[in-house]
Amino acid sequence: MNTPRTAIIDIGSNSIRLVVYQGPRRLPAILFNEKVLAGLGRSLAQTGSIDAQALALATTALTRFAALAREMECDEVRTVATAAVRDASNGGVLIERAAAAGLDVELLSGEDEAYAAGHGVLSAFPDANGIVGDLGGGSLELVRVANGAVHQHASFPFGVLRLAALKAKGGFDRRIAKALSDAGWSGAGVERPLYLVGGSWRSLARVDMYDCHYPLPILHGYRMSRVRIDSLRARLSDADKASLRVIPHLSSGRIPTLSAGADILAAILPVLAATETIVSAFGLREGLLHRRLSPEEAAQDPLIVAAREEGQLLGRFPEHGDLIDRWIAPLFDNDAPSDARLRQAACLLADTSWRANPEFRVELGIETALHGNWVGVDARGRAMMAVALAASLGAQSPYPAPLPHLASAADLARATGWGLAIRLAQRLSGGVAAPLKRTTLARRTDAIELRWNHEDRALAGEAVEKRLKALGNALGLPARVTAA
Repeated sequence: MNTPRTAIIDIGSNSIRLVVYQGPRRLPAILFNEKVLAGLGRSLAQTGSIDAQALALATTALTRFAALAREMECDEVRTVATAAVRDASNGGVLIERAAAAGLDVELLSGEDEAYAAGHGVLSAFPDANGIVGDLGGGSLELVRVANGAVHQHASFPFGVLRLAALKAKGGFDRRIAKALSDAGWSGAGVERPLYLVGGSWRSLARVDMYDCHYPLPILHGYRMSRVRIDSLRARLSDADKASLRVIPHLSSGRIPTLSAGADILAAILPVLAATETIVSAFGLREGLLHRRLSPEEAAQDPLIVAAREEGQLLGRFPEHGDLIDRWIAPLFDNDAPSDARLRQAACLLADTSWRANPEFRVELGIETALHGNWVGVDARGRAMMAVALAASLGAQSPYPAPLPHLASAADLARATGWGLAIRLAQRLSGGVAAPLKRTTLARRTDAIELRWNHEDRALAGEAVEKRLKALGNALGLPARVTAA
């Protein structure tokens, strides 16, 4: 039976986007993603309405998205609209045109937006403790998140498409500071990060990654200090657009709002007293999905859920990853819980490269871990997973760039041990469950010990012995085999 498909059409102040999801409820995969920069909020500050060109672009986009959702046989199509449609005098016209295309539009309040953005960040960062800032074309939402829950929230009319009008009145930073302080947000982020949601801020992070020569082109989890934000604000205030177009993956449609995004971010950070910023790839749309979960579903680790799904889709023996992790775990009982989950994710992904050309398996394993669409893992964690997969596929140190730049030598050595243990498990068992259930692997004070029953000695062989010895060498202990 196929997993249901859910389509979300998000009508924002700057862009309209269709995203189609399918997969585990805790973290469904994205099957399709398309946006149109309609600029619905572009004329709001001057006229109070959506201009004719933006309305026409939006109508065409919504008609296409409705048709695509039908063609994809989506089980549910949810259409939501935010600040521009909510505030525009002719917002109802767009809702009527959406209805004519077969879409039932939910008009989200500022509170709804804030809650959805907060839940989106919690979906990707379950342990998030700080302030979520969701910057759109028409508004800025601030949300306090902690202990897996959304707390106080507020909505401010400081979207990037309104910035020119706000600046024309003078005293921009001072007016933003007063608005936040009057709403009780002064110092709300002290000693905590600000999680960045919204296309303008994500694009701002792309510029910083380019300027800093960051070696991993993954936005999610990218961190920027207040010093870097101030530097970006100065850089973008008079930046040549042609110089920005060379930045990889930077949407040309976002370039006009980059300076505004930097201005707003630089203005709010001192007021909030946030320590740093962290980019979130998840926002309102993922938050809408997350709010539907039961407490048990929400408590699932997003990295493990996604890795298990990947293993089931691409592996030879879908159930084998969790079993391998349990089998090798006694060797690594001093792993911190945060590292133990990385090890488990690597075990779940260990079989996903097998169907590739043998000469390409190591490269594909590294690619899967390093550039996969994971959340709940930082650059260090991606590098450790990549090394574990590489070692499980026969690679040896030194590992290729950028792995040595993303994690310490000690971290990579630990991950190498995971990979060699996975490699032993796969060779010993032939990829099936029974041999691992009848044998044990343990770290003794004087050796790495593989223990099996007498009837399982037929599984012995040169390949198993070589892999056991290599594992022992990596862990700094001799290896031995004993029989029960």
